Parts: sequence; C-alpha cells; structure tokens
Amino acid sequence: MTDGLQGQAAVDSLVTLLDLERIERDIFRGQSVRTRWMRVFGGQVAGQALVAAGRTVDPDRHVHSLHSYFIRAGDSAKPIVYEVDRVRDGRSFSVRRVIAKQDGHVIFSLSASFQLVQDGIDHQSTMPEVPTPDALPPLLNRFGDWPEAVDQWREMPKPIDLRWVDDPTWVQRAKGPRDGDSRVWMRADGELPDDPLLHVCVLTYASDMTLLDSVMARHGLAVGLDDVSLASLDHAMWFERPFRADRWLLYSTHSPSASGGRGLASGRFFAEDGVQVASVVQEGMVRVRPGTAG
Repeated sequence: MTDGLQGQAAVDSLVTLLDLERIERDIFRGQSVRTRWMRVFGGQVAGQALVAAGRTVDPDRHVHSLHSYFIRAGDSAKPIVYEVDRVRDGRSFSVRRVIAKQDGHVIFSLSASFQLVQDGIDHQSTMPEVPTPDALPPLLNRFGDWPEAVDQWREMPKPIDLRWVDDPTWVQRAKGPRDGDSRVWMRADGELPDDPLLHVCVLTYASDMTLLDSVMARHGLAVGLDDVSLASLDHAMWFERPFRADRWLLYSTHSPSASGGRGLASGRFFAEDGVQVASVVQEGMVRVRPGTAG
C-alpha cells in the first residue's frame, strides 16, 4: 500500500482543491479527493463552501463565524456545485448562505458572516499546558502502531501535520475510557499563500479532524475497531483572532454530552504563544452496536 501525498505536495494539492471554478457570478464548482469509501470528507465540503461564500464578499471583510449542516453523504467521484445567496451587505457585516449540491440534491448547507476589522473588548480562555509540537512524533511515525482496520488513511493525502498530545482513539481503546480533553497540535504541512481567506478555509478543513475523537475516547471506542458508525451532522466555528494555518495550532477538544445516537464535541484552537484564535462546536451521529460501548 502506498502512502498518499504528504508535505508541501499535499498542501499544494489542498490549495488546488480549495480553488473553486467559478461557473457564474454566484455559482462555483469544486472537485474532491477520491477515497476508498467514496464519501467526501466533511472538512473538505465545509472549506470549499466557505471559499465560495468568501469570493462574493469584499476582501476587507473577514469571516468571523459559520454554521453548517451535513445533509447527505457526498460522492468523492463527482463534482460539487456551490450556490451562494448574498443575504445581506450592511455597513459592518455581510452574510452569505451557501448550498452544496450533487446530482440535483442538497448535500450540505452553510451560513457565514463577514465583518470589517473593528476594535472592542478582549478576553479569552487560558491555553492548556501541553508539550510543544516539536516534542511529539509526527503522524506518519505512528503508522506502525495503526491497526489494519484504520490503515486506509495511508492512502489519503496528508496536507495537515498532526501531533497528538493525548493518545489517539485506537491507542486509548486498549486503556479504556478517559475523561478530559483530547488535544492535538496541527498545521498545514507546508507553506501557504498569504491570502487570509485561504488560511481560514484550511483551518475549517482541518477542524473536522479528530473532533469527534473526544466523544469516542470517553467510551474507549475507535472507529474501524468497534462496531461504530460516525458522521458529522452539523458544524459551527467562530474565528476570533488572526492566525496562519501553516503555523502550529493546538486543537483542544472535549465532549460534554452524548445521547440519542448523537455525540456533542467542542474545541478551541490556540497559537503557540497561547492566543485563542478560533472555537468549534460539532454534533455527530454516533451509532454503537449494543454491547460495544465501554
């Protein structure tokens, strides 16, 4: 089995993936990374939808929040069409709504708000005390420990460098459930252009990685090893301060609740200097065969 693209080549491929084709004034088309299981990665469609929204807004207005729903599984073998609705352009804020379609069916919807840079009150959470990313092994160095059931990730492009502070789910599973945060350092594994919208869209792409792991870890479960079905249902982000997605960011996530076949996870992104740059909340479908949960 051959490893997928990695490093700068994978980052360049991600930049190309996010560079949508403009069909009409407010209609765009995006391609997908082909996957063995054929489903489009949720972070990809969210990132592409945000690109579509951002390209209809004046560049001096920066996205500060998005709210989205995953409606149907996307087919990675087919293009995705993004239709943008220019809901409002006010003096300080612009709002956009984006619908993603395949074969005439809506697979994803997103609303995003953009704002002129303004001054105001300022406070944030304290960054957890964790090892530096340079003190942790890269994702690829962990492949020898990956069970065959999740080894399919070898084939995926790897534009995001991941450094786990806490054990990944397939390691945690052998130790049993754990409470508390799941924390991962991440960054684009190469240099990105300076376009601020691109950095926000890359972070949106990356934010769907490891987030629901915080749900799995609380029950000692791992996708691919246990009889668990996992899928993103909705995803919300708030972009609080400037950042670069090709510099290390700590993704600290926690699951406060799971019930009714769903799990809730929240996360915060911190730069290495402790500045909180973004917050995330996601609910996912979590279907577990009876007798599987820890």
